[in-house]
Amino acid sequence: MCTGKCSRFIAIALYPLAVLSIICNIVLFFPDGDVQYAKDKHITAEVTYMSGLIGGGIMVLVPALYIHLTGSQGCCGNRCGMFLSIAFAAVGVVGSLYSLVVAGVALRNGPYCITILGWDAPFLDGQGKYLTDDFIRLQCLLPKNIVQFHIGLFATLLATSCLQVVLCGIQMINGLFGCLCGTCMDKGTL
Repeated sequence: MCTGKCSRFIAIALYPLAVLSIICNIVLFFPDGDVQYAKDKHITAEVTYMSGLIGGGIMVLVPALYIHLTGSQGCCGNRCGMFLSIAFAAVGVVGSLYSLVVAGVALRNGPYCITILGWDAPFLDGQGKYLTDDFIRLQCLLPKNIVQFHIGLFATLLATSCLQVVLCGIQMINGLFGCLCGTCMDKGTL
């Protein structure tokens, strides 16, 4: 596969991951489908960091667009374009790493919910034990199913950001090869 086709493949793979990150981050603002929790600021700090919207979303979507344009000429993209794709892919790596770190911290700290003592973050000092212990999860009374909601969306953000880091890292290497070796390959040569 030439570097132009590889760029196109990477960009096409990054699009749905970026959109999924954006959607997950937006949905995190509405536990139990209710806007009241966001209005009253009863959401975790990790949600307000908007790592899925900014990091895994915009900071990956913009490089994906450029990387796609770089590869849109098939195997004959120019060397300058491939060089710039390295910088854009690096932005994508930074954005997806931001999303990865925030999602990891959010999974470790747990959700913000109503306990018998009122609004609290009951799993904050638990080192993420709530992830494997169903009994501990019962501390959260409301919003309904907040623990599963929190785990599901942040685990999705974690997985998508891992894939984004890998894809953007591959594009950095691909861009380097395209810049140094050229991107055009004759059909008659190996």
